[in-house]
Amino acid sequence: MRPFRTRVTEPTPAERVRSILAAAHSMTVVSDGLHAEVHRLRGTESVGNFHLHAPPEDSPPRDGIRLPVRLELTDIAPTPVRERLRARVTLTGVLAAPFDPEATESTCMEFGQAVLEDSRKREFVTLGELQESIPDPLATSEASMLTHLWDDHSECVPLFLRLVRPQPAKGIVRAVPVALDRLGVTLRLEYPSAHRDVRLPFATPAENPDQASSRIRALLDAARRVSRPNHLLA
Repeated sequence: MRPFRTRVTEPTPAERVRSILAAAHSMTVVSDGLHAEVHRLRGTESVGNFHLHAPPEDSPPRDGIRLPVRLELTDIAPTPVRERLRARVTLTGVLAAPFDPEATESTCMEFGQAVLEDSRKREFVTLGELQESIPDPLATSEASMLTHLWDDHSECVPLFLRLVRPQPAKGIVRAVPVALDRLGVTLRLEYPSAHRDVRLPFATPAENPDQASSRIRALLDAARRVSRPNHLLA
């Protein structure tokens, strides 16, 4: 008998952090009274010009200066939704020398922890969890795919509401795609004075943007097969 496995329908916190790092264009570095904006991010292995490593196992502080450092990144929805801030990522750690915003070489950062915050909760992520996860394959193309869906095919988006279970309350002003990853698409349902997000998982994960496009078309086809018309939009 095969062991039962729960279907995964959304990324783990570590995967979300890796994906935010992969897609980010800038971050704020806070250390020793300095607040600096860094715009030369080079992916997840070196966060900006920061190389992350684990603290020594024999934990007593080593000789020399040890300056606390904080790296702050924000995840902003690419579509025009309410409250476009989707999440904040904060990486904390220690530097062995003062941070130089003009330096071109990598800055070595002894990793402390990562914190992912969104509207639902705050979650802590270890360096091991980050190292064991990979960025979502759609992370760097998500923004262009969502804006294309909204700008060029917004008339199709209300069809997604037919797939929402349980059916949302009536009075929705509009539904806007707010997030996309290999496992599904997230809609933001906007009401006159509130909003909520709903998740529409793909039948199978997408490994690249082309597969994600076909998964979205499959969701729309499934929605069209739902016989009753949608009267949820105000």
